Amino acid sequence: MNDMEIITENAKETQKVGEILAQEIAKSKTANRKALVIGLEGELGSGKTTFIQGLAKGLKIKERITSPTFVIIRKIGWFYHIDCYRVKPRDLLDLGFKEIISRPNLVVIEWAERARKILPKNSLWIKFKHLGQGKRKISLWQN
Repeated sequence: MNDMEIITENAKETQKVGEILAQEIAKSKTANRKALVIGLEGELGSGKTTFIQGLAKGLKIKERITSPTFVIIRKIGWFYHIDCYRVKPRDLLDLGFKEIISRPNLVVIEWAERARKILPKNSLWIKFKHLGQGKRKISLWQN
């Protein structure tokens, strides 16, 4: 994947970016033997959870998506939503992270920079940056 930057004007557009990415992921899911890991970076309120809500919608997930800050890992079928705001890499490993990424799951991690050293080398990275007045810059790249 080539590096990409997208500017969204509001939360609805941020969700739409997630939804479009989910549709592309769903098309290629059958080819993956291991997890697709997406690491999200960005300050509080920058759009990470909003993006994941759109991603879940694009995957036809009906459950309400909220940040798993206190539960750390939320699993819905083959979709894992992880929040590293309060944890260290060792904590994730203790919760079975290696097992999760060894299967064809989609693993989306908020505050992923805190667990960078245990994420697979081919992870997709997405950084969110506030631009003011509801606008966000979303930058995507793959290691």
